[in-house]
Amino acid sequence: MTEKALRLGTRRSKLAMAQSGQVADAVSQVTGRPVELVEITTFGDVSREQLAQIGGTGVFVAALRDALLRGEVDFAVHSLKDLPTAQHEGLVVAAVPEREDPRDVVVARDARKLTDLPRGARIGTGAPRRMAQLNAYARTHGMEIETVPIRGNVDTRIGYVRSGELDAVVLAAAGLNRVGRSDEVTDFLSVDTVLPAPGQGALAIECAADNASLIAALGELDDPFTRVAVTAERSLLAALEAGCSAPVGALADLLADGQTVKEMRLRGVVGTTDGSTLVQLSTTGPVPETHEAALALGRELATEMLAQGAAGLMGERAH
Repeated sequence: MTEKALRLGTRRSKLAMAQSGQVADAVSQVTGRPVELVEITTFGDVSREQLAQIGGTGVFVAALRDALLRGEVDFAVHSLKDLPTAQHEGLVVAAVPEREDPRDVVVARDARKLTDLPRGARIGTGAPRRMAQLNAYARTHGMEIETVPIRGNVDTRIGYVRSGELDAVVLAAAGLNRVGRSDEVTDFLSVDTVLPAPGQGALAIECAADNASLIAALGELDDPFTRVAVTAERSLLAALEAGCSAPVGALADLLADGQTVKEMRLRGVVGTTDGSTLVQLSTTGPVPETHEAALALGRELATEMLAQGAAGLMGERAH
């Protein structure tokens, strides 16, 4: 008799379905069991409000977590950057697979790069983090741009450029790669220009904390380097007491000497959305060997950033 299919809870967006489908195939391979996708509509999917207004953190996650806790699905796939930093009672992130490209990208008309955009170019993004860094970059490079808040899926956002309403939009490289649209990218933004959201490009596979056999099976998809990196990034975010709608960027990358990974560098940024003030710091140290060490790295950098005035820049959060 064939084993019962595992039920994977996913949001309905094209991107969520694409990344959940990829995870479903991988889980099928490690468990030998079929996996079926269960589509769940979340508040973040149906609300037309700006993300910062509807509370940012967790709006895409709560319905999936409720389905997990009720036993309607066996596990769920989240974009890690949507996941609140606080651990959820009764659930566990069983795997963080190897990360996709963490960078942000530009999709602009006439195949332009960020530096080629016309004076006064209108650039769409839903993220205060991107606005802060794009505006800061423009200020220091003598560019005139206007950042325009937008929402919607990949089609909607790129549609604003195709229709001529906007000159460019900024999206996550990982999302475009996962839906097979990376050929529409006109510029990859260096992380020195725009630091990504904490956890950007990474997925979290979550299941009930008491399902030991499923946790063990899903654990085979875990990438230890990705996990320590995103743990440090999210620890920084949590220590700044910021939700995922706050203007915080963070990236932990591994510094290798040939084939040997020697150290991890964690960079963080927080700024006002107009780009007039940015606090940007980094720290480099041994690759954390434990979850606690990764958390400590994030907390230490956050403490330094707060000492440099980061707290005052967090005031633009949704109340």
